[in-house]
Amino acid sequence: MDTMRDRFIAITSQLLAEEPRLAVVLADISADGFAPARRAHPDRVINVGIREQLLIGAGAGMALTGMRPIVHTFASFLVERPFEQVKLDFGHQGVGGILVSAGGSYDWPAGGFTHMAPGDVALLDTLEGWTVHVPGHPDEAEALLREAVDGDDRVYVRLSLQANRQARPVGRSAGSTGSTGATGFSVVREGRGGTVVAVGPMLDNVLAATEGLDVNVLYATTVRPFDGAGLRRAVGAGPGADVVIVEPYLAGTSTAAANEALMELPHRVLGLGVGRAELRRYGQMEEHLAAHGLDARGLRERITGFLPA
Repeated sequence: MDTMRDRFIAITSQLLAEEPRLAVVLADISADGFAPARRAHPDRVINVGIREQLLIGAGAGMALTGMRPIVHTFASFLVERPFEQVKLDFGHQGVGGILVSAGGSYDWPAGGFTHMAPGDVALLDTLEGWTVHVPGHPDEAEALLREAVDGDDRVYVRLSLQANRQARPVGRSAGSTGSTGATGFSVVREGRGGTVVAVGPMLDNVLAATEGLDVNVLYATTVRPFDGAGLRRAVGAGPGADVVIVEPYLAGTSTAAANEALMELPHRVLGLGVGRAELRRYGQMEEHLAAHGLDARGLRERITGFLPA
């Protein structure tokens, strides 16, 4: 299976030939992959070098002219480093664009903490009007990207090397509710002993962790806007609700959204994800998952410890 990033490069290169208003802005990352597209479309594939603030500003400037920019680099350099430009050049100026990240929270541990961005979604949560997609498979990443290209709003697509074995319907193929094809949470497993929301590449580990447990498992590839109505449907009309949200980024990022969705119902919410403590040994991605309790064993221990027996 190809990676989400490989698929992104291939599909975007194809879309450049089909969509005359589409442009790609790079900051060295993935420049080799886009080399053929840059030769074919030198005025619409721009590499600004290691200048992340310029990366965002150039993309927003293109959007002001009516183009649909795709702006791409590692998440730490796309959201965190140029955050002021994301806030002002896109948000304040009221223009749309697609930010596509790579690297996730710990995809390349050898790069160190400078190349990790577990807080990217939480940071975007401080801004208005961003749709946030967290695909769990290259097929899902392709579907969500294609729909984002068709729109005019602000979209963040978070790619990772971690992926589920099986793709699931997303976007319009799953029944669109949003302007970019954003859909609500889908029901993967039904139960009565609580609800576990698995975000993007966390699904396989969540399914393994909840094997044999009488719980609902919901799957989310679009986390903003948050599907509060879908969560309320899943917890049902009982006297209360117990919810666990498993996200591949900062733990608790979606806890406030879940609390708001369930505010009229007595409830408890446990947010699982990447911890705030920096893990200073490089290791491998699997070791980071285990250290944050996001492998199947760690998730089962924390889920069973929270949900009623």
